[in-house]
Amino acid sequence: MEKKLFLLDGMALVYRAHFAFISRPILTSKGVNTSALYGFTQSLLDILKNQQPTHLAVAFDTEAPTPRHAAYPEYKATRQTMPEDLKQALPHVERLLAAFRIPVLTCDGYEADDIIGTLVRRAEKEGFKSYMVTPDKDFGQLVDENTVFYKPSRMGEGVEIMGLPEIRNRWGIQRADQVVDVLALMGDTSDNVPGVPGIGEKTAIKLIGNYGTVENLLAHTGELKGRIKENLETHREGALLSKRLVTILCDAPCPLELDELKVQPPDEDQLKRLLIEFEFNSIGRRLFGDDFKAGRGFEPPPAERRAGVPPAGAADVSPAATPAPAPAAPRISSPLRGERARERGPSATKELDLFAEPNQAAPEAKAPVSAHLKTIADVPHEYHLITTPAQRAELIQLLQRQAAFCFDTETTSLEPKAARLIGIAFSFAPNTGYYVPVPQDPGEAERLLDEFRPVLESDRIEKVGHNLKFDLSVLRWQGVSVRGKLFDTMIAHSLIEPEMRHGMDYLSEVYLGYTPIPITNLIGAAKAEQINMADVPVEKVAEYAAEDADVTWQLRAVLEPMLKE
Repeated sequence: MEKKLFLLDGMALVYRAHFAFISRPILTSKGVNTSALYGFTQSLLDILKNQQPTHLAVAFDTEAPTPRHAAYPEYKATRQTMPEDLKQALPHVERLLAAFRIPVLTCDGYEADDIIGTLVRRAEKEGFKSYMVTPDKDFGQLVDENTVFYKPSRMGEGVEIMGLPEIRNRWGIQRADQVVDVLALMGDTSDNVPGVPGIGEKTAIKLIGNYGTVENLLAHTGELKGRIKENLETHREGALLSKRLVTILCDAPCPLELDELKVQPPDEDQLKRLLIEFEFNSIGRRLFGDDFKAGRGFEPPPAERRAGVPPAGAADVSPAATPAPAPAAPRISSPLRGERARERGPSATKELDLFAEPNQAAPEAKAPVSAHLKTIADVPHEYHLITTPAQRAELIQLLQRQAAFCFDTETTSLEPKAARLIGIAFSFAPNTGYYVPVPQDPGEAERLLDEFRPVLESDRIEKVGHNLKFDLSVLRWQGVSVRGKLFDTMIAHSLIEPEMRHGMDYLSEVYLGYTPIPITNLIGAAKAEQINMADVPVEKVAEYAAEDADVTWQLRAVLEPMLKE
């Protein structure tokens, strides 16, 4: 079996996850920002499921100065202060890693880059295929036949894996170690590496292509002309210093055996509690199946509360508060403080199959994780039945002022060609909705739709819906061609979690902690006794339809940042 070692650059990935959601942060029901936790965990699970590593660890920097700081005190001095939300997330990243039983590696005096560099060089000698998981371009210098650069997916782009051919092509060089020479000349503003003034990436690549190394280039500046020659001779020491700063060290004191990094089954109970605490609904479903419920409006079930797990978002477990005790993440060791997971005995934890389909459960699985769902009776809301011309005109003015709104059609059939449109619901703010009944008379129905045509056919206003294909088809058969940017929550979720179900009621329970009004409350449960939607009292239809639009609007706010990540 091939030995596959994955080493993650922890801080770089956490930063990347935080800023991926910066325009639409992921917040808990208590307003706690969990963007970094969510994005980092998704990247981790993608690796575990799709790459199936045999060995894995996460490396982090420490606060201790490194030889780079001693050589150049201004090293990384221009970096902005870490955002407070991100600073508060870091202890919880380690708590999650401890629950996954993934080793956390740190070493005073060395950066995460150096720890990774040291271990991949050691792994080469022991027959591993190594993957350096990071967005940091510096790692290109370590790539060889057995070590690759793995850049996780982001913003709809797939995973990028770069071996020697890709590194050579990316930098226009012959050897991977020449990445150091190119970076030394061009500098790195993110780490405040000075480089040589006036030399950018293109010029650096050309110079290293001709001279091979910084040292050889500096020995032949007499062959150059103009400002490039002048700058190289003036900043000779700066070029050599920059090369030392960007060179990843491969001799960090890492007193551990690679076998200590073997992938272990997670601590399932601890992981469940953390996913409930952070309201990571989709991740919980992905790992534990459809019976896992946690999220906005959720609490851990009474049994878990009796076991000492407070409600999600409570002060003593909120990510904004002091973390609850959890297995600590030691320095250059496993999260079990050097104790091997396989030595803890069978009672310590049952193995969770991270690669199984969500609905698969081990035969000895415990009772499902559950939670308490809110309903329309628990949540303050403003749902409006719009019946008069004046009310419609006022609603249309409101819709025209929006950059986006959600709409949902109510019909007598699931076949657009045969369906009679009985109403349209709108929402553009949480817990708010409007329902417009459509008259049965064809002429009156046409005149009402003409009133809403300008907003429905507006190219400027984004339209949000769930299974929009149906609603667009229904309106098209009524002579209305919906235009503008579209956001379909069903399609969005199918891209985010393709293996899960995508119905609106299901997504509402998973992501909002809310159970919508069942359609059977309106038309009946048994098919033989069901009535037509057109025969349901309009007040009941209004509440049902406005809630649908409201829920879909809120789902878009949750799913859109996930889709971008």
